[in-house]
Formats: sequence, C-alpha cells, structure tokens
Amino acid sequence: MAIFNPTREEVRRFFCDTWKKRSENQVLTPMEMLASDWMGEHPEYHPQLADPENAVAQDYTPERGETNPFLHLSMHLSISEQISIDQPPGIKAIAEKLTQKLGSKHEAQHLMMDCLGQVMWEAQREGKALNPDNYLEALKRLN
Repeated sequence: MAIFNPTREEVRRFFCDTWKKRSENQVLTPMEMLASDWMGEHPEYHPQLADPENAVAQDYTPERGETNPFLHLSMHLSISEQISIDQPPGIKAIAEKLTQKLGSKHEAQHLMMDCLGQVMWEAQREGKALNPDNYLEALKRLN
C-alpha cells in the first residue's frame, strides 16, 4: 500500500483487513491498533468492514444520504495523527480543551472533522493546498 497516496481500494482493504485481524485477535501494528480503536467506536460500520469485496465496490454518495465509513475512519486517523504530533501547531491544545468541554474524545473529533472537511473542500474547490491557518481558525471557533 502506498503510504502517502493510497488508492481508494487500498484504504478500504486496510480497514477491512484490520477489522478481520481484530476480530481474529491477531497482532496489530500501531496504525492498525489506532484504526481498530476508531472502528470499535463505530459499530454502524462493522457490516461494511466485514465484507471487503462489497466495501471495495461500494460508492457512497451524499445524494443517497450515505456517509462513507472509510472516509470517516480515515479522517479520525488523520486527526489523531495531527494531535499526536501537534501539527498544525496548536491542534493538540484545541483538541484537549474541546474533549474536556464535551466530555468525549470521539465527539470532539467529530466536530474537528467538520472543520477538516470544510477546509479540504475549500482547497479542492480553489485548486490549492489545504490552508493550515484556516483550519486552525475553524478549530478555535469550536472552543
């Protein structure tokens, strides 16, 4: 799997393979352990994770009112990584304050995910790189 630019299929297989390993009590890598923890927080995704062939083929569209479980889980991983290395600078403190305010790391990340999704959408729309300053400003408004 390409680490920095995986294909849609590679991402989905990573999550499905990790779910299978977790279900079979196999040894997980650190990244798989983190992914597994987030998968555990989302029982609504377990049927998709248990069916890799359908997961690879499935299209999730907002028009059908569907959330893409693989995008959602990927965003949890991304935000977790950002927090762990405090990049962009300040995100760790924002996350800690928001978690304390809400009493839930999971709910804090869902709000942060909305901010990340918005700045990703803006960057794509404008054909530019993601602006970390805009991201941090959106996150600061959550507290």
